[in-house]
Order: sequence, then structure tokens, then C-alpha cells
Amino acid sequence: MKEKAIRKILIANRGEIALRILRTVKELGKGAVVVYEKPDSEAYYIRLADTAILIGEGPRCDYLDIERIIWAARKSGADAIHPGYGFLAENADFSEACENAGLIFIGPPPGVIRDLGNKVVARRIAAQAGIDTIPGTGDLPRGEDGVAAALKFGLEHGYPIMLKASSGGGGRGIRKVVSEKDLLVQLPLARQETLSAFNDENIYVEKCVESPRHVEIQILADRHGRIMHLGSRDCSIQRRHQKLLEIAPANLPADVLEAMYAAAIAAARQAGYVNAGTVEFLVDAHSHAFWFMEMNTRLQVEHTVTEELTGVDIVREQIRIAEGQVLDIPRERIHLMGKAVQVRINAEDPKNNFMPEGGKQVEVYQSPGGPGVRLDGVVYQGYRVPTEYDSLMVKMTIRGYNWEQTIQRLKRALQGFLIVGPATTVPFYLAICDEPDFQAECFDTGYLDTHQDIFLYPEQEREVAKLAKLIAEIHARKVNPFAY
Repeated sequence: MKEKAIRKILIANRGEIALRILRTVKELGKGAVVVYEKPDSEAYYIRLADTAILIGEGPRCDYLDIERIIWAARKSGADAIHPGYGFLAENADFSEACENAGLIFIGPPPGVIRDLGNKVVARRIAAQAGIDTIPGTGDLPRGEDGVAAALKFGLEHGYPIMLKASSGGGGRGIRKVVSEKDLLVQLPLARQETLSAFNDENIYVEKCVESPRHVEIQILADRHGRIMHLGSRDCSIQRRHQKLLEIAPANLPADVLEAMYAAAIAAARQAGYVNAGTVEFLVDAHSHAFWFMEMNTRLQVEHTVTEELTGVDIVREQIRIAEGQVLDIPRERIHLMGKAVQVRINAEDPKNNFMPEGGKQVEVYQSPGGPGVRLDGVVYQGYRVPTEYDSLMVKMTIRGYNWEQTIQRLKRALQGFLIVGPATTVPFYLAICDEPDFQAECFDTGYLDTHQDIFLYPEQEREVAKLAKLIAEIHARKVNPFAY
């Protein structure tokens, strides 16, 4: 493939990830275009772009409108599109539409996205690459035949089993089934949920691996056949199958990690993969046996922990690969020295089932800093938590020379946050920092269920927060309410 320099990139996303991509685009000296829906009119990322284009009233629907995004790219003169994560990032039709419009899609080719986006096809690709997969079915037939096939699988492999959306992602479309009776109830509900989330009723059955670890391998692949890994991440601590914090590298024996690296590269090669991607595995917490789960065909939310350990700007490499350049990161650069952890500071109430605090305003905001602290976010004093979109305010990535120091820095940095207004996940993460199993780096996907004590953190507002709130009120009103 001939190299083709990109001049201007449209970022087909919003919020934190739009801002993160924008910064690298600026570093490379390329034009940066962003799009926004009306509820995002005051969003921080818009202020830093060279061009910002309103694409509709929203919410969400315009970020998912392929024709509107292509129109915005043409209007702005962009010659490439970066999809970020979420929205259209793993939509094969979007990748194809970019190609048909003469735009460079900064991600995998449409055929690869289509194959790996179907979990049944992805499992087949992994098996062809010689990688173990969890026992499972193909797409279940509709009607009674599908029920019979699911019942047969449960009888042969035993319960619990998992119902999964073939086109699923982001933790959606997954249901655990514990008995035949439960299966008869859950199967029609799973089809409805899958149709609603993915406009696709296809589901399959998979044997449930009880409380495994969830480990993923970051890979980069260019158009010249070069594929490399950037180490591992442990994403086991989750709620409702969605990640809460991520750690790199995973705490596994060196030979197990080497085997997973080889498996990830083999899967990517078998799929004809190009650009940045993540191969995800379930790992038995005791035997360290591992099974292919899926491959994400996009930038991951948690890519920052890998960047901090390797010194590789993954977005920069995505752009270089899309331009047709050769991967030229020397293998000896990937040392993975130390440990890194990312936590997602959301405007949510962990004690209330992580209920979002949409509509509330951040009255006071103070962020931490110091050695080993990286912040990627959109929050500021006066920021209104959107009701229309997700509640992520800032991602914080911490790096230390070992796990003990990383936890110490994480705790120090969390204590340095001052966020007055919405409830946040900060005190929840502080409680995790003090939990012995977390300190011992011993956790799996059942961690929250087996460590309910971490939700007993104190409710009381810190005195410093009360003082900051008072100071903010004095500044706003130009008068001290307690002066009389």
C-alpha cells in the first residue's frame, strides 16, 4: 500500500475521547475537526478544535448517523475520520461508507470489523488460529428449535451457562442462566434485549466460567503484515459486565503472558487485522488456563494504562497505520516497567447501584497532580453532568514502579480530588485502595459480589469540601452569607 499523508481528521465522537484524540492530532500538526449535537454545545472539546460542526439536535442519534458524519467530513474538508470508542467505532457499515466516500477510516477494514463484530464468527476465527475457546454454540435458531438447542447445550455442559448477543459489546446482551427453568424465562428476554440494543436477534450459548479473570492484550497491526503486542491489561473488576478499573500489566506468570501474547497475534493475523485492537481472554484464576472471548476492533477506554507503561501513543500509531506507514516500534522499547492503573471518575452513586447523577452541576472542582498522575477528562467548575450521555467526567491513570507504590499514589491522587455537587465514584475507589485482596492484587470478575464491604464507605462530606463550597458561593454572590 502506498503511503498517503492525512491532512485533516474529523473525530466522530464526543467528550473525553474526542479531546484525547484531538490532542494527538494537534501534536502531529494536522487539522482537527469535531462534531457535536446541541446538548454538547458548551462541551470543552469543542473549544480546542480547529473546526466544530453542529450535526443535529440529538441526543445520541446524530453521533450514530453515518450520513451526517460523512456530510460533516466533506463540509470541513477532512480527508480522514477517527471514530474513537462507542457510537460508530465498531460499525462495519461506517468504515465502508468512509471508504466509499474517499475518506480514510482510522481503524480496521469493514470486512474485519464485520467478522470480529459477530462473536460466533470471531470464535471460529480464533479456533482456526489454534486458540482455545469456551464451549459454545453457533447462532441459535428462532422459535422452538432455538429453545431445544439451548436446552441440549445446558444438559451436555451443565449450568450455569451464558446467553450472549452475537453482535454484542460493552457488557450488553449478556445473561447468566442457572437452570433449565431459568433458561426458558431468560431466552425470550435475551432476544428482546439484543434486538433493542443491536437491532439483531441473534444470540448464542456459552459455558459459564465462574469468577474468571478478564485479561486483554493490546495489539497494533500495519498494512504490511507487521503485528506486535503492547502488553496486557487486567480488567476483572467490573459491574454488570462493564469495567470499573484496569491494571497493566496483568499479574500472571511470564510464560502464561507470553502464551497469551502469541495467541493474540495469531488471532489478529488469522482475521487479517489492521490498526489498533484488543484481544480479550477469560483466565482461570487458579490454573491460569485461558480462553479467547472476543476481539475489540477499536481504541479501548483503558488504552491509557498501556500508553503510560510503554511510552507508545496508541492514537498516533493508529493514524500512522491509516496513512500506510510501517510499524517501527522496536520490540526492546516495550519493557512494561512498573504498574499502571486507570480509574473512571464518574458522576454516579455507587451505593445506589451506580445511578448516574445526570443534571447536577459541579460547583467546585479541584484535580490532583504530582508524579505518576495522568488525567483525561472534560470536567471543570460549573460543568453540568449530562442526562443525555454517559456520566464519565475524568479518567485518571496512575503509574508506579511496583504495585504497592501504584496503590499509594492512587490513594493520594484520589484524596486530591475535590468535586462538590454530584456524587462520584471517588470514595468507592478509596475504599478499594484499603481492601486487602486488592492490595494483594488478588481479584476476579466476581470481586464486587464478594467484597460488599467496600460499599460501606462514609457518607459524610469532608470539611474541606464544605469550605470550598462556601468559598465558591462567596465568589458567585460577591457576599459572605455568614457575615451578618
